[in-house]
Amino acid sequence: MPTFNFLDRYSPYALGILRIVAALIFIAHGTQKLFGFPAAPASGLPPMFSLFWFGAVLEAFGGLAILLGVFTRPVAFILAGEMAYAYWMFHAPRSLYPLLNGGDAAILYCFIFLYLVFAGAGAFSIDNRKRA
Repeated sequence: MPTFNFLDRYSPYALGILRIVAALIFIAHGTQKLFGFPAAPASGLPPMFSLFWFGAVLEAFGGLAILLGVFTRPVAFILAGEMAYAYWMFHAPRSLYPLLNGGDAAILYCFIFLYLVFAGAGAFSIDNRKRA
């Protein structure tokens, strides 16, 4: 049976791509709630300084930090907590099953960000730029 150990050298690049793609999609959730872009949420924009507004700020600007790979570990820790909170407070009360309560994205984001806490930013990040 063939092994795939030769792929190990590409791990930092795969991690960097995962970080960038997750961040881009996460930012879109924040900009939707903050600015109505690319489309306003069905419930409308959240009132300024409400719980949903603070969540949107975390999603937009925390997502930007993750995208750039700056302060990746602490920002990812905060965002993982935000997504865990979002799941248990807003999705789980509707149903225990993520497929039924619409919380599958929150769970995936939570665990992607939790992984980034431990794995770091990977390639293509400000955190890992070469020091002169």
